[in-house]
Amino acid sequence: MIPFDYQPRTRIVFGPDKVDALGDLAGELGARRALVISDPGIVGAGHAARGIAALARAGIEAALFDGVAENPTTEHVEAGLAVARRHDPEVLIGLGGGSSMDCAKGINFLYTNGGRMQDYWGTGKATRPMLPMIAVPTTSGTGSETQSFALISDAETHVKMACGDKKASFRVALLDPTLTVSQPQRVTALTGIDAIAHALETYVTRVRNPVSLAFSREAWLLLGENFGRVLADPADIGARSGMQLGACFAGLAIENSMLGATHALANPLTSRCQIPHGQAIGLMLPHVIRFNGAEYAGWYQDLLEGTGGANGFPSPESGCEGLARFIGSLAHRAGLPARLSECGVPEEKLPALAEEAATQWTGTFNPRPVGPAELLELYRAAY
Repeated sequence: MIPFDYQPRTRIVFGPDKVDALGDLAGELGARRALVISDPGIVGAGHAARGIAALARAGIEAALFDGVAENPTTEHVEAGLAVARRHDPEVLIGLGGGSSMDCAKGINFLYTNGGRMQDYWGTGKATRPMLPMIAVPTTSGTGSETQSFALISDAETHVKMACGDKKASFRVALLDPTLTVSQPQRVTALTGIDAIAHALETYVTRVRNPVSLAFSREAWLLLGENFGRVLADPADIGARSGMQLGACFAGLAIENSMLGATHALANPLTSRCQIPHGQAIGLMLPHVIRFNGAEYAGWYQDLLEGTGGANGFPSPESGCEGLARFIGSLAHRAGLPARLSECGVPEEKLPALAEEAATQWTGTFNPRPVGPAELLELYRAAY
């Protein structure tokens, strides 16, 4: 058996309309002042107001910072920090997608420990206690609610920094599938493909262990079965529930085994070519499955045996190629492009993208070693 050290840090509260319990949960943490971190779309959908109303019913004064944007940068964190300093919160609430949750973690780093976001690039850089936080995800994708890392881009260099510290874990993840129904179809597609990639990548990393495998398997079952259902019927609460739980469990798998080459390849496509993260993931994942399958087909086979070809999953007999084709078909159903050439990426730019992908931390956990040469071949396969 592979050694591991698993310490749950996040309480998971799940169920329709559970957002109405936000005030009670914050009160249990001893808070009387809260800062809600969100984005304009979530505010426009009424979700932030619903959360703030729940806080008010519990006697908790809430301030709102809604200046978060997709792929938050150091500038977004600094803007949120200024609001935190004005209101002196006792709890931070990340209410929105992965960007809101990551920004909440970033604000917490700077509010409690000082310095710049760049000071926390890496792991375990916070030396002081951090404020308790509650995550209220409104998408089913990043799994940030159960991870101790914040992904923040440097506003000047555009490098995406993974800033991790166990103290940055959310105390509570409040999962309310009704909040995900208002997502635009494109957001459902992009976040769903990302969550599926989390389940598949965590299952085959070189540091996988019994805990991560359990979460990866369950995430794969929930996500693979329900993704097509939410695309076909966005109001299906049962499917929305499966997607939200699956994304959460995939986040727990990341926390225990990290990711792989797909995310290493996707990050430069987002930072340098402005391709949305989920779209980049959908493009690269089938090719990484084939690449890893050349040596680790048995691991993927285990997943396929577990689903047995039921509920739309690929048959075990189809192997890695069948799994890669299945992911490609999901991306196609979601309306995502299948080739890098369709996204306007110049072919001559691929070597530079491969060099940057080789510097990404996630690539070091891929089961097959990847350097610039291997990553360039993967980009070319997707071109």
